[in-house]
This record gives sequence, C-alpha cells and structure tokens, in this order.
Amino acid sequence: MSSSNSSGEQPFISHLIELRDRLLRMVLSVLLVFLALAAYANQIYSFLAGPLMQHLPKNSTMIAIDVASPFFTPFKLVLVLSVFISVPVILYQFWAFVAPGLYKRERRMILPLLIASTLLFYLGVAFAYFVVFPLVFGFLAAAAPEGVAVMTDIAKYLDFVLALFFAFGVCFEVPIFTIVLVWTGLVTSAQLADKRPYVIVGAFIVGAVLTPPDAISQTLLAVPMWLLFELGLLCSRLFAPKLDDAELDRLEQQEEK
Repeated sequence: MSSSNSSGEQPFISHLIELRDRLLRMVLSVLLVFLALAAYANQIYSFLAGPLMQHLPKNSTMIAIDVASPFFTPFKLVLVLSVFISVPVILYQFWAFVAPGLYKRERRMILPLLIASTLLFYLGVAFAYFVVFPLVFGFLAAAAPEGVAVMTDIAKYLDFVLALFFAFGVCFEVPIFTIVLVWTGLVTSAQLADKRPYVIVGAFIVGAVLTPPDAISQTLLAVPMWLLFELGLLCSRLFAPKLDDAELDRLEQQEEK
C-alpha cells in the first residue's frame, strides 16, 4: 500500500516542481525585460504620452498630483510593458506545461490559437495607440469648455490608456473566441451566423462601455469587433469538429425514422 501511494505521489510532486520551475522562468523573463527597460522609463512614458501631447494647447503640459508620481508612474508603465513583451515566453511556458497531457489533435489546434491570440492582442494595442488615441484625444481636447486648461495627471493618464489597451487587446480576440466556441461544439458556424444582428448590437454596446463617452472611439472599437467576428466565423469552419462514419450512419438512421 505504501509503495502504491508513494508511486502516486511522485508524479504529482514532479508536476508541482515543473510548474514551479516554469513560473520562475516567467517571472525571470519579466524581470530581465524590466531591468533592461528601467533606464529608459521616462522616454517610454513620453512616447506613450505622445498622442495626447500633440493635441494639448500650446505651452500645456501634463501634471503630477501625487508627490511620488513622477518617479513611480514611469516604472509602473515599464513593469506593464515588461509583462506585455514577455507574453510569448509566458505562453510558451504554459504551453510546454500542458502540452504533454493533450492529444495530438488538440496540440495541433491549440498551438496556432495561442500564437494567433498573441498577435491579435498586440494588433489591438497597436490599433488603439496609432488609430484610436489621436482621434479620441483630439476630440476630448477640442471639447474642453472655453477657459478650461487641459492638463492631465500622469498617473490618471496611464490608467486611462492601459484600460483602453486592455479593452482593444481583448476585443481583438473575438476571432479566437468564435473559433473556440465552434471547435468545442458548443455552437455551429451556422448558428453564429444567424446571431449576426445581435453580435453587431453587442459590439456597439461593448464599445460604449469600454471607451470614452464619444461616438468616435465607440465606433472604432465596435466596427473592428464586428469585422473580426466575421473573420472568426470564416475561420471557424476549418476548426469544426468532424463526425466519424459511425456517427454519420447513426444520424442518418435517426433521420430515416
């Protein structure tokens, strides 16, 4: 009895040790990137603030309300950026941990989805910075009442743009969500196609909730979400579960009855 218990405990302990090692590698990758970028924290923050600074009135600047904000805010940005850059390493460690327990077909499916989801998240963040930010900040700066000086706190600005980055990054994952729903058999691509009007309305509702209260940013999030849904719907047909011959025969017999 004791030998069987010990043999059962060994795989469990080995899995825990492997999980610990991979988590340490994730943390180490983030730490190394952070140390490499820490010296450029102020320059990185200036780059992030570029879309807002271009639309502020002449001679306007950003402000720091808290005493320690000028020091901690750029380093907070660098820490988030370090995690962002380390995402491929983090996903690889996750993949290496779970892959041995998956079937061959599942490994062939999941790895491309992990790579595609990473690229789509990066694409959503880039879309927010290069397309959405200039339009949103231009609109907000122009909407300020006369006599009101637009001077944004650096910490609040960072929280604002990180929230938008996250919103656009997650919303650009719509094709992955669509493919996974079809792949797992929860719905079919035809059923999702029938729900297209609800998806479009839902995209605009999500855009209204996750973006500032202006029609420009709402539309700039909703329209890509809809188009990405159509892309996911198209690709999901490649991931639809295949019925084997026995199951097809069974379905045909049921239809005949």
